[in-house]
Amino acid sequence: MNQPETGLHVVDFDFELPTELIAQEPPAERGSSRMLVLDRASGEFRDGQFSEFPSLLQPGDLLVLNDSRVIPARLYARRTLRREREQPTGRIEVMLTERAAENEWRALVRPGRKIAIGERLVFPASDGSTALEADVLERGAFGERLLRFTPVEDFFGTLERIGHIPLPPYIHREDAAADRARYQTVFAQERGSVAAPTAGLHFTDATLEAIRGRGVGIAYVTLHVGLGTFAPLRVEQVADVQLHAEHYAIPSVTAEAVNKAKSEGRRVIAVGTTVVRTLEAAALRSPDDTLTPHEGQTNIFIQPGHDFRVVNALLTNFHLPQSSLLILVSAFADRQHVLNAYRYAVESGYRFFSYGDCMFLF
Repeated sequence: MNQPETGLHVVDFDFELPTELIAQEPPAERGSSRMLVLDRASGEFRDGQFSEFPSLLQPGDLLVLNDSRVIPARLYARRTLRREREQPTGRIEVMLTERAAENEWRALVRPGRKIAIGERLVFPASDGSTALEADVLERGAFGERLLRFTPVEDFFGTLERIGHIPLPPYIHREDAAADRARYQTVFAQERGSVAAPTAGLHFTDATLEAIRGRGVGIAYVTLHVGLGTFAPLRVEQVADVQLHAEHYAIPSVTAEAVNKAKSEGRRVIAVGTTVVRTLEAAALRSPDDTLTPHEGQTNIFIQPGHDFRVVNALLTNFHLPQSSLLILVSAFADRQHVLNAYRYAVESGYRFFSYGDCMFLF
């Protein structure tokens, strides 16, 4: 357990990042990224390649992946008031962020200032016909809206036809056809994320086979990445940070595998901060840290001083300055160790964020 650092501010997790290091495209080949390897106890680190990741695992380790699937959540709509449905006007960008109920989604709209409760948004198909329609039910801060979609036979299929891959705001280009595959893990199954669990983007089928070949177990959880990924921290004190809740699920086979590994003293290795949050949130439900199969919502915020109950090692990408994800990584390893490694990564030209390089902390 790390010793708590009291009175931490969000700015204590800042570092200088040249914009040219923010990866705008995936690497030419999946799995060809660089990997910084950090000993979280000593703070020592070294350069590596993701291709060597399987060799860093030990027989008996349990690797846990997030199998959430990114949906084409960025849509374009036209405005229309209920009394003027025949004459829809104005192009609106709608970013679905979370499923709220049957046919209801929370979303970010832009420009949002004029989108009022009671308006209807019309989502056209490529041929100009209406593919989807939604009514605005609620209005929130920072462009947030609650939308109720008119039921259609295959909502997700319609999204696949008219939607765009929701590339993060720091990727300054329109999504391309290649992003349909590259901004998705090869093991993605459960639809619901509006951002990729990016540590998993490095894995290929061959990598997974190599890992199994070393006697390492592989298990899956689901956490649907939502609005919190895009929302900046708007408080000064780390203690005041509150995250949006996200839906997660732990199947029985994963709960059993994690419990068995922990009882036998074997390592549980999380691929990505989403897996860390899922496993640690689940452990907090139990007085003895035992996982049970279940699904629910979590807004867990992991900060320095957190007592990690499940995770022993972490593969993760490089995160934004002053972000909740960098704070989580700085809870898993000493904050200064992490920031020293990040500064080295900047000096050494590592690629940052979703399509960037990765870091293994053990």
